[in-house]
Amino acid sequence: MPDLRDKSIVITGAAGGIGAAIARALAADGAFITVADLSLDAAGKVAGEITAAGGKAIAAAVDVRERAQVRAMIDRAVEAFGRLDVLFNNAGVAQTKPFLDITEADWRFVTDVNALGVLIGMQEAVTTFRRQGGGGKIVNTASIAGKQGYEPLAHYSASKFAVVAMTQACARAFGKEGITANAFCPGVVATPMWDTIDKGFRDSGLTHNVNEAFDTFAAGAVLGRPSRPDDLVGVARYLASSDSDFMTGQSLLVDGGMVFV
Repeated sequence: MPDLRDKSIVITGAAGGIGAAIARALAADGAFITVADLSLDAAGKVAGEITAAGGKAIAAAVDVRERAQVRAMIDRAVEAFGRLDVLFNNAGVAQTKPFLDITEADWRFVTDVNALGVLIGMQEAVTTFRRQGGGGKIVNTASIAGKQGYEPLAHYSASKFAVVAMTQACARAFGKEGITANAFCPGVVATPMWDTIDKGFRDSGLTHNVNEAFDTFAAGAVLGRPSRPDDLVGVARYLASSDSDFMTGQSLLVDGGMVFV
């Protein structure tokens, strides 16, 4: 088992879904977790569950589009736990729109959170890693939509392609300083985000029944089922640990066999 004891790990979008599953698991491994989310109350609930189970966690409110809030989140983690070892840029949003219906406002909403938010997170993490003397890990949540474009998710796909590209660029820029950047690419995961996507399909007239889009996409997984948030824990644990020290710039598909590249 990778050793994460006493590692200070910040996870954005950690109040639910994939982020919460990772936060709980890595805390159980002995890591010190900063549970960050747009809602401080929601983040505090997860942090409270972790501490009640014997782990160490604090909560932080953050809008990842706002640099000052990202800076304050990282500073809070450093103040609480002495340093920053790993940043998970996991916060994200999704929106379903037919290609010709995507507006400039739609584009900015999705890409500001999913792409700009990741850029700001990486920049502020690198700044902290350098202050600490170098070394550190960045783990970004991309998607199978960062490997293939999907028509009713064009702007979402673009934002996740950007995550993959920035992961590679960050890895090239800071590798010689011992800073690694990697990403994982989930497929169809049973989370509130997919509830939003599924509703968008229905609202756009692309599907008619609840979970129809979810079930149709999930049927493409060769392992025979949709993903659960805990399916991403293993790769998150690996990328946060020293076991992945010689890996950087990679975007790992963890999708049950939906996309082969």
